[in-house]
Amino acid sequence: MAEKKENVVEQTTPVENSPVKAEGNSVGTRENKSGQTGFTPRRDSNQRWDKNNDRRRNNLEENPFEEKVVTINRVTKVTKGGRHFRFAAVVVIGDKKGRVGFGTGKANEVPDAIKKAIKEAKKQLVRVPIVGTTVPHEVIGHFGSSKVLIKPAKKGTGVIAGGPARAIIELAGLADVYTKSLGSNTPINMIRATLEGLRELRTIDQISKLRNKTPEELKG
Repeated sequence: MAEKKENVVEQTTPVENSPVKAEGNSVGTRENKSGQTGFTPRRDSNQRWDKNNDRRRNNLEENPFEEKVVTINRVTKVTKGGRHFRFAAVVVIGDKKGRVGFGTGKANEVPDAIKKAIKEAKKQLVRVPIVGTTVPHEVIGHFGSSKVLIKPAKKGTGVIAGGPARAIIELAGLADVYTKSLGSNTPINMIRATLEGLRELRTIDQISKLRNKTPEELKG
């Protein structure tokens, strides 16, 4: 005898307080510890926008330095496997309040090279004494075959300097300065020579303390 097959139909019963998938702008329900159902609204996009703006604002407040990219060069390395290209960046940073520095960085991409240069520049900051809007006295900075003359100028003169030296002078916070290159014009050497000159600057108060004299005695 053939066995009779019984058709069994499974029935499902709805469960109360079951979670509902949110579609579009709808909201889901969630059961809390007390057994009551509460609404869980979607996160507002405006809240995310405000938090992103706050994060950017905090980053600007934490980084008081401005950056200027002086040069970006492509470096080629020839090996048995072929040529490998990288980028070298020279960046000057400063807070325009007497702190300035420079750094170099190499990477496979330009943005990464700039980031490395900025990181190095923050480790090599130089304090520049500022009298009004200019330097306290004339000085010549030396580095290798580069020489840079730095002279004080009257208010309203502006910054008279070439590209690499101008970046250092402006980011240091000096507004009226005269500079002139007296040697090699290699950008990185000019930057180093300019920084050496700024490092040698002294105000009259600093000199009077070193000589154990009053500023009036030094002025004669």
